[in-house]
Formats: sequence, structure tokens, C-alpha cells
Amino acid sequence: MKVKKKWKVLLLAIILIAVSYALTYIPHKIVKISPSKVSSIKILDGNTGKSTVITERKDIEHIINNLNSITFKKDKCSLFYMGYSFRTTIYRNDGSVYKKFIINSENTLRKYPFFYSDTTRSIDYDYIKNLIDKQN
Repeated sequence: MKVKKKWKVLLLAIILIAVSYALTYIPHKIVKISPSKVSSIKILDGNTGKSTVITERKDIEHIINNLNSITFKKDKCSLFYMGYSFRTTIYRNDGSVYKKFIINSENTLRKYPFFYSDTTRSIDYDYIKNLIDKQN
């Protein structure tokens, strides 16, 4: 009787772990913040080494609204991958960090320890690249 109960508990634990892991693959939003709550966005271009801090309201609104509108799907593990395009840090108005992640392309974002993809290729990668080029 006790052995049967232990097997049921073990089976239930395995099922809960499997379901919890599977739920992480449901597409979701990575960025969910109002642009008015963002004071700045720091971006380091991994291709050139140039860094910029974006404080212009229209640029913050454009980037945050763009990222807020995208639903990402978890992709492969990002452990042991080197290099990146834009290391991005979003700061709240009180100076605290809201989110840190890496924008790799117009459809790929990396947030430790996974890549996240957007099948619509809607990350405004060129807008960010132009901002960095313009400020440096």
C-alpha cells in the first residue's frame, strides 16, 4: 500500500514538472511597461562596441511600444552562445533596472537562458541601429 502511494506521488511530481516546463513554451510578452515609466534605454552594440543611452521621449516611446507589441515564443537554449547585436537595458523612472536582454536580430531576442523568437520579424532592429549610429 505504501509503495503504491509513493509511486502515485512520484508520478504526480513528474507530471507537474512536465506541465510546468511545457507552459513556458506558450508565446508571451517579454516587455510589458508603459513608455511613460521608462527614463532611459542603454544599448551596447556588440558588433561595433559603441554604447548609447537613449533619453529622447519619442525614441523611448517608439522602442518600448514596438517591444510591447511583440509576442515572443521561447526557442532554443542560449547557454554557451557568444556574441550579440544589441545588449539592451531598460531603466524605470526611479533609476532601477526594469529588464535586461539582448536583441540579436529583427526576429530574435535573448533573455538568459533562452532565445525567444518573433515569427513576424517585427523588432524594429534598423531603428535601433540608426539611433546608435546617429549618436556615435
